[in-house]
Amino acid sequence: MNKDTFPVTTAIRVLRAQHVPFIPCLYTYEVHGGTTVSARELGVPERSVIKTLVMEDDGKKPLIVLMHGDCEVSTKSLARLLRVKTIQPCAADVAEKHSGYQIGGTSPFGTRKALPVYMERSIADLPTIYINGGKRGFLVAIASADLIRVLRPTLVEVAVAPLGDD
Repeated sequence: MNKDTFPVTTAIRVLRAQHVPFIPCLYTYEVHGGTTVSARELGVPERSVIKTLVMEDDGKKPLIVLMHGDCEVSTKSLARLLRVKTIQPCAADVAEKHSGYQIGGTSPFGTRKALPVYMERSIADLPTIYINGGKRGFLVAIASADLIRVLRPTLVEVAVAPLGDD
């Protein structure tokens, strides 16, 4: 696959339908490589690579959290904001059932079920973000303003530095 050919996923169909300009970014996917690998392969700051995390509350209600690649989600802070007991990542098979995407290729665009989307507020400050295009090894570069226009996420402040970082 070269840079001129890229997968036409459900996410790409949504972006096209919403008239969102995007740049397809293909890279060699590594299992458990996460945003560190995609940022390295694309030569972009890991902070601008946005993770799409499928989580659930204590009532098993699913939701999506969009987070900077170099941060983790404080599930305690998010649970407090949502006034629920707990928030936790969904099991892989459950996340795939809700999103319709394979883990490592989850996009917030065109999910199988309409899920509430929560986005770390500071993502809005980035002019360009890199977010999954619906397939492993495939990100799209888009304006954060377009993401906000299409998804209408609830902005939250729940980022924490990953363990081991100072």
